[in-house]
Amino acid sequence: MSTTTPAPLPLEPHQLIIVFNGAITTRLIASPHRAFTFEVTFLPHLWPAVLASRKPPRHFHPYQEEYIEVLEGRLSVEVEGRERVLAPEDGKVCVRPWTNHRLYPAPNDDGDGATPITTRFLLSGEQTREMFRLDTVFFQNWYGYQDQVVMEGKRMDPIQVICMFDAGGSYLSFPWWVPFSRSLSRAVGIVVGRWIGGLLGYQPFYRKWTSDWELACNKMETSFFQRRFADRTKIE
Repeated sequence: MSTTTPAPLPLEPHQLIIVFNGAITTRLIASPHRAFTFEVTFLPHLWPAVLASRKPPRHFHPYQEEYIEVLEGRLSVEVEGRERVLAPEDGKVCVRPWTNHRLYPAPNDDGDGATPITTRFLLSGEQTREMFRLDTVFFQNWYGYQDQVVMEGKRMDPIQVICMFDAGGSYLSFPWWVPFSRSLSRAVGIVVGRWIGGLLGYQPFYRKWTSDWELACNKMETSFFQRRFADRTKIE
């Protein structure tokens, strides 16, 4: 399922992904030694009400280490069920492959702990030869899909989520008591997200959210079930 990855995607230093009416801003930073590097800003006071009390899904990445470094504010990082609040003095933190984790804004600690504060951090990922991996193409589409669902008041489609996660080398975490949970989750991601999803018309990447459509097409062409979506003539 792997193939050699093209050279890292050249990025405009100030290219932005802005979602949820400015609640999350992601600045893409060119970094030849990483699969991606972002400067992410959370403004929780701008988040839609539907997201205010929700945490993102726990997940893991089999192929890549992920690196987190807080520049301003505080960030909650949950690893294998244990929450740690990171601040700038903690420096760079590494999340190892196959580790269940998620991250989200930490509450303010200068009052009653209920008021979120601005958080700014660097997020980057290890290079890998896998084509389906964490990179800019994945994040553009995952953020774009979430923004569309939330701002239009729709429900997340589980197959679409699994399809996109698989294409980003990411898999949803099963409960700890499920035997072989990580291997099973990865198998579900491939079978349901890539194979069945592809047959049902679910794409991992969409032209309207993707800056490097050529790379997205190259990725989809590696899968028999998704290659029909690799239409380079698409404008939207």
